[in-house]
Amino acid sequence: MMAMTDPGKSPLLLLDGASLWFRAYYALPESITAPDGRPVNAVRGFIDMVAALMTRTEPSRLAVCLDLNWRPQFRVDAIPSYKAHRVAEAAPGTEESEEVPDSLTPQVDMIMDVLQAAGIATAGADGLEADDVLGTLAARERNDPVVVVSGDRDLLQVAADEPVQVRVLYVGRGLAKAEMFGPAEVAAKYGVPLHRAGDAYAELALLRGDSSDGLPGVKGVGEKTASTLMLRYGSVAELRAAALDPSSDMAQGVRAKLNAASDYLDAALPVVRVVTDADVHLSRSDVIPAAPADSERLNQLAVELGVVNAVDRLVSALAANGG
Repeated sequence: MMAMTDPGKSPLLLLDGASLWFRAYYALPESITAPDGRPVNAVRGFIDMVAALMTRTEPSRLAVCLDLNWRPQFRVDAIPSYKAHRVAEAAPGTEESEEVPDSLTPQVDMIMDVLQAAGIATAGADGLEADDVLGTLAARERNDPVVVVSGDRDLLQVAADEPVQVRVLYVGRGLAKAEMFGPAEVAAKYGVPLHRAGDAYAELALLRGDSSDGLPGVKGVGEKTASTLMLRYGSVAELRAAALDPSSDMAQGVRAKLNAASDYLDAALPVVRVVTDADVHLSRSDVIPAAPADSERLNQLAVELGVVNAVDRLVSALAANGG
């Protein structure tokens, strides 16, 4: 297993909040309930994941990153199909929202209450997704190595070695089967140039498309072809330049596909790239406290929600990693 970060350095741990609590919700049965009968499967699973991730990565700083806008307008303006299949039906004149299971929505509020009482920072940026918050916090870090945890492959683009190590722990198949990615692992698994593996992964996604985000991709270009093209030309910019150059030896079929997708490629590149200069707001310091910020409230929530054991594990993780 590859090392989490540089030996002897405690990382900044950045968690993709919604990605983790959705996975917790679907991993555990709704029969897990509070004493009053409310489902708390996502709450218990999420708390356990946070505690386990803290134990695994031994961070000194932690932030749970939030979607303040799960479908940013600039992305929808560029690609109207962006996440359109996830929009819940809404009454005329009401604001659109993401389709979320009815029994998960109240659990998100419970999770926020637990994080606040525990003293764990949350982070968000007005009008932007958690991806953009994660991307910004990772890009601006200059002191500590960074571990980003998400079940969204889009975040592989933030993997880096400079100016600090940024590693992405991909949990799309669950925490037990999590995979750690640095630039070398991204390049090896997805077939992109090592020297710009993060950016190249975003461009690979641009070419092949992403049905989970409603990105159509270039018609007739799948992941294997996209990888072949990225390895040969190095970037989408060079690839497009070759497609427009009549003297290049690019196959006519590929040339035709790329030129036919010119408008899409112009519009979609800013959609697939995470924002790295967002105005991120933290709810509190990201330094992990050695003890809960409000022990009385945290204990009250643990009993009220029936997650005493999970909260105990979280408190132990705070004590082990807090300063």
